Amino acid sequence: MSDSVAPGCATSLIWDDALAEYDFGPGHPLAPIRVQLAMRLIAEFGLDSGDGIEVIGDIEPVGDEILERVHTADYIAAVRAAGGEPPAADPSRGLGTTDDPIFANMHRAAARVCGATLAAARSVWEGRTAHAVNLAGGLHHAMADRAAGFCIYNDIAVAIQWMLDQGAQRVAYIDLDVHHGDGVQSIFWDDPRVLTISIHESPQTLFPGTGFPSETGGPNAPGSAVNIALAAGTADQGWLRALHGVVPELLEAFDPQVVVVQNGVDSHMEDPLAHLALTVDGQRMGFAAVHRWAHQFTAGRLVAVGGGGYEWVDVVPRAWTHLVAEIEGRPIDPHAPLPAGFGEYVQEALGRVPPLRMTDGATPWPRDLVQGWNPADPLDAAILATREAVFPLMGLDPNPEGW
Repeated sequence: MSDSVAPGCATSLIWDDALAEYDFGPGHPLAPIRVQLAMRLIAEFGLDSGDGIEVIGDIEPVGDEILERVHTADYIAAVRAAGGEPPAADPSRGLGTTDDPIFANMHRAAARVCGATLAAARSVWEGRTAHAVNLAGGLHHAMADRAAGFCIYNDIAVAIQWMLDQGAQRVAYIDLDVHHGDGVQSIFWDDPRVLTISIHESPQTLFPGTGFPSETGGPNAPGSAVNIALAAGTADQGWLRALHGVVPELLEAFDPQVVVVQNGVDSHMEDPLAHLALTVDGQRMGFAAVHRWAHQFTAGRLVAVGGGGYEWVDVVPRAWTHLVAEIEGRPIDPHAPLPAGFGEYVQEALGRVPPLRMTDGATPWPRDLVQGWNPADPLDAAILATREAVFPLMGLDPNPEGW
């Protein structure tokens, strides 16, 4: 790690058109158009240029020696075979399922996504920029030996492991996706150098069925896994209360050298695959909070990736444009209109009319954390379940102030 971090909100944006090769085919929710639309809207707002902004392209797939720090050699061989000629599906490894259908050059495409997130991590770890963003990344469900949930290789784990191999001692991973960040948690389950925090819809109602508060890390890393499981229907203010009611105290106790954040936006009320009820306004406040905590606890070192989000037009482009704007320290007025050029492109490409403004019209705030807690309230009960499971293992008092 560089002795000094890049000043302020200097940011690297990672993008290469070749990243669109990660494509499961027509009708699949994880379509590359999601990221392409977001990158276009980011450019329309001028967030891909300016002082301190670096765009990194020409991304190469990572080699096997990097992948094998996270994934088994047999699994990597199976991925190669699945995308080869002739293709060789292997449902026992999650390759050739409804979630993860095989496609040509699957290994190359997935390894390139890892290369993009690794480029982001390298930029931050080496001190070239304070922050780095790879919206094509965030494939948090991939396990060491199998694919799952639209994820072939776990680019997040690859980047974290690379930083560990460079000498990192404390990496904090925050997962904002509506689904539990199970792959990252599993890979670092027994590694005390990695704190994984996931806020997600309850595993009782959503894939992957894991992420209970009782999941707190392996025998050599007690308290290193943190899970905030929220009831279906939780909206902005409850989600923000849960985020603020758990994360900052843990970050302060863990004292990370870098924060890695997965920014899935399938927590939105319009997302077709899940059941939380956030708006882009609430999501924007979550992005801003993580950015602020990175400056507070890691001298600003922040690696951000994309993730889920399956309302391609109304949600993903606006939410991830807010993400980049917040990270760059150039927040966009929520009432700002979407640029005309973006609307024209969406109509031509998808035959749809995008929203008029960068807001859903909500004005959320975290319910005040010091106004008392109610254990009979399902939201407060969920927050307290996480605190009681993890905080004592981190040397913290689980009882919130005002209880």
